[in-house]
Amino acid sequence: MALSREQVAMRVAQELQDGYYVNLGIGIPTLVANYVPEGIEVMLQSENGLLGMGPYPTEAELDADMINAGKETVTAIKGAAIFSSAESFAMIRGGHVDLTVLGAFEVDQNGNIASWMIPGKLVKGMGGAMDLVAGAMNIVVTMTHADKYGNSKLLEGCTLPLTGVGCVKKIVTDLAVLEVRNGAFHLLERAPGITVEEIQQKTAGKLVVNGDIPEMVFN
Repeated sequence: MALSREQVAMRVAQELQDGYYVNLGIGIPTLVANYVPEGIEVMLQSENGLLGMGPYPTEAELDADMINAGKETVTAIKGAAIFSSAESFAMIRGGHVDLTVLGAFEVDQNGNIASWMIPGKLVKGMGGAMDLVAGAMNIVVTMTHADKYGNSKLLEGCTLPLTGVGCVKKIVTDLAVLEVRNGAFHLLERAPGITVEEIQQKTAGKLVVNGDIPEMVFN
């Protein structure tokens, strides 16, 4: 069975390491803040000027002025800092973000990502995604494996306008965890109950499968 949005975020949270500075994009990535593993400390950065973002607030914690880049209300952890978006982007462009988690419309087997525009649809702009894919040391993409019509979003080559070139290292979808290297998607894990054959059918790009592929484990 395909993973829920929350389960995808839980699996992405396993990519966090102690001491990381992490930027979470809009959509599923924002949910990762709720699943930071116990025993590690990470500083979650929001491009609108917050370093030290915490999980979504309870009703008692709600502060309408405390928002992330997606204009959702958030909390701040002990030691958090609030600053201008100019300083926030200086942090991103200066290579001080260890990991960025982004959503995407498409990713291809060469690590290219299309995440900001569908031709013919009105968009506000690329936002900070261009800076994030260029400045972060590691990029993890989270998205559904296929669109609502069943068409693969993991392609031989992206068809939509690109956000970044050759920057994606790992992808966590509702079906699988994949690593991008040497011009191919390498299957690392599969969602519980999902077969390798189903993943192969829904992956349009080159997929490499070596040995038995374990199911994801949620701690």
